[in-house]
Amino acid sequence: MPSVISSRLPRVDAYSMRLFVTTAQEGSIARAAEREHIAASALSRRIADLEHALGVALLLRSPRGIELTEAGQHLLVQGMRIDDDLRALVHTVQSLGSEVVGTVRLFANASAIVGFLPERLKAFSVAHPQVRIALQEHRSWEVVRACMEDRADVGIAVAGGIEVPRSLESWHFAFDPLMVVLPPGHPLASRERLRFAEVAAYGLVGVQEGGSLDQFIRERADAARLSLEFNVTVNGFDAACRMVEAGLGIAVVPTSAAAAYAGTSSFCRRPLDEPWIGRELRLHALRKSPRRRAVGALIETLEGRLPTAG
Repeated sequence: MPSVISSRLPRVDAYSMRLFVTTAQEGSIARAAEREHIAASALSRRIADLEHALGVALLLRSPRGIELTEAGQHLLVQGMRIDDDLRALVHTVQSLGSEVVGTVRLFANASAIVGFLPERLKAFSVAHPQVRIALQEHRSWEVVRACMEDRADVGIAVAGGIEVPRSLESWHFAFDPLMVVLPPGHPLASRERLRFAEVAAYGLVGVQEGGSLDQFIRERADAARLSLEFNVTVNGFDAACRMVEAGLGIAVVPTSAAAAYAGTSSFCRRPLDEPWIGRELRLHALRKSPRRRAVGALIETLEGRLPTAG
């Protein structure tokens, strides 16, 4: 008699599936537990229960860590798809409700986070306490791409230099002009305003090589046929200002970053006397109809419109 496979489905819950996917991605139960904010022992039990329900081993455990069995490798691929589909389902269902609830994925560049978002997000959270903002910092081109690929509900990026497709809607967010940060004893510190040619004559502190600001400054130097010398390049505005404070060079940064990190007597801040210093930050979101209420409410708040409780 041929064997018959039971039609009764094993009890597999979505949370255990997600824990398994995270463990497989991290290659460690301890790291997966830390990422998912759960005790390692509880996570291990969840995976053991999942293996029991499926009737097959998913992980090979050893003192060196974990490895996936053949069944585990197959479940990882399918589990990632199930997790993505479940997140999309939750997103869609939440959009159909009348309340402003749920999670909004917000991607933003560094200057938006430093200079403008804290106060606006605080106002939004007071008006909409049931909405969670999942904020991530990225470079401007990464923000635009994430919006295009629907990995971010709302993005904030520098305008200009980045092609924004018609699939995205765009709104003004803020102006954040460039300025120069110098140590007090620098030869240019006595000047009220500085020309870019004067700044370029001294060693610079660069920020995020290949980023939008770095590319912009290099393009302006090429247009003016100026040679730039970077004494040091760092990944953030806070680190750039520390390098300036230590006397390792001067930096061209957004006004928001200068206010946040170079506001003490250890620095001099001077405006650039150039027509191109204006720097606009813009909001972006994938064109959707209808748009989730929580996403629409966040866009309105970030535009500067006073939020109203949902």
